[in-house]
Amino acid sequence: MKLPNGYGSVTKLSGKRRRPYVVKRSVGWDADEEQEKASRKYEIIGYAATRAEGLQMLAEYNSNPYDIEGGKLTFAEVYDKWSKEKFPTVSDSSKKSYESSFNICKPLHGRVFSKLKLSDLQSLVDECGKNYPMIKKVKILLNQMYDYAVKYDWCGKDYSQFVNIQKHAGKNPGKHEKKKLTKEQVDLIWKHAEDKDAQLVLMMIYSGVRIAEMLALKKEDIDLEKQCFKVVASKTENGIRTVPIADKVLDFFKNRYQDSNSEYLIHNTSGGPMSYDAYKDHFQNLMNDLGIEDRTPYCTRHTCASMLYSAKIDQTTVKKIMGHGGSMSLTERVYTHPDVEELLDAINKI
Repeated sequence: MKLPNGYGSVTKLSGKRRRPYVVKRSVGWDADEEQEKASRKYEIIGYAATRAEGLQMLAEYNSNPYDIEGGKLTFAEVYDKWSKEKFPTVSDSSKKSYESSFNICKPLHGRVFSKLKLSDLQSLVDECGKNYPMIKKVKILLNQMYDYAVKYDWCGKDYSQFVNIQKHAGKNPGKHEKKKLTKEQVDLIWKHAEDKDAQLVLMMIYSGVRIAEMLALKKEDIDLEKQCFKVVASKTENGIRTVPIADKVLDFFKNRYQDSNSEYLIHNTSGGPMSYDAYKDHFQNLMNDLGIEDRTPYCTRHTCASMLYSAKIDQTTVKKIMGHGGSMSLTERVYTHPDVEELLDAINKI
């Protein structure tokens, strides 16, 4: 069947090839003045395994023409170009959100953007294993990247608008039940308090800090005489706080303070801050050795909060120690400033 003039062509190449059919279109003529003749110039749209596939490719291109060179860009290359325009106009937190969403899209990074179909995008969100709020952020990124690619004629159709994320609403596959260590389990850890891994877990339990806060703690922010330390970087505004060091774990803090020249209290062998993965390994090894099952590193924080409430510590003091800003009233956030002695008295009751 003869194709219309200017429509393009599908031609089979010689030799053994996985995709032997070249799909191309004419973009003008090259003149050879010496030979007094001209030859047609072609632009390659793509390659196909069969003639039928090539004709489909040609039909899709003619239905929604796009810039062929731009149409060769990978997902990662489109993101790179888009982000260079977008990032100067947004906040640092927005940049981090986009970067996290891009990392979730890793299965698409090396794929040609213009060749992606709805099924590719839908499979990504269905199989990424993230909770609904994170999937919404991925959808926002896809929407913006497709808007950008369509604007520059790098693809013929915006499939992102058809991605269905509503079926994931309310679901959180990565959520862990907030389990705490029982009194018996805490007592068991105390029986192994000569072990440095046990000491570290006890330091976490009797301070209630987030893991990232403890791992980022520098010696310059610790006052051993007053038995407290300052959290200077946290995930929330109310996380910036003074934390008391309970009498029970003061010696553990002193030993780690003096055991090296590292600026970090909890450090790796080279003196830098210990990574979360390394801490998780220490925690899990201890739990395995003690036969404590089904607990995550985050349980130490839940354990501290539970112990404080069981000791009938007033809620405002608990929130101040734990850095629970979201549940504080305005009065609690602004007008209550318990001193270190009050916080220390509270933590020593558990």
